[in-house]
Amino acid sequence: MTAPDQHANVRYLVDDVQTAVDFYTTHLGFTLNTSAAPAFADVVRGPLRLLLSGQASSGARATPADATTAGRNRIHLTVDDLDAEIDRLRSTGLSFRSDVVVGPGGRQILLTDPAGNLIELFQPAHRPGTPTPVTP
Repeated sequence: MTAPDQHANVRYLVDDVQTAVDFYTTHLGFTLNTSAAPAFADVVRGPLRLLLSGQASSGARATPADATTAGRNRIHLTVDDLDAEIDRLRSTGLSFRSDVVVGPGGRQILLTDPAGNLIELFQPAHRPGTPTPVTP
């Protein structure tokens, strides 16, 4: 089992490893950790290590034939200002898979990477008794 001080790893199957690396590093604040493109690369953001596996990777070859499409699972990235993130990403030409959804825990919107994997951008709701973030 992964030790608490290690990264949590998530594998996404992608059509083009370099395109996926560019997407995550350019738009979502990940940094490139290692690359063996076109088969594999991994990018890191905080405690999350995202494994980007192309068709030639062992991770993709181990996937059963009936499980080749992106599912409803997604990585969940917390942001301080959802509206600002939406504006920033739209200004780069990206579009979203959903409208903003508001619930008791906060607000969220779904984005997809170039291979169709889902990414949830989430802004937690302000809780009474917690300081309100100060925006400069």
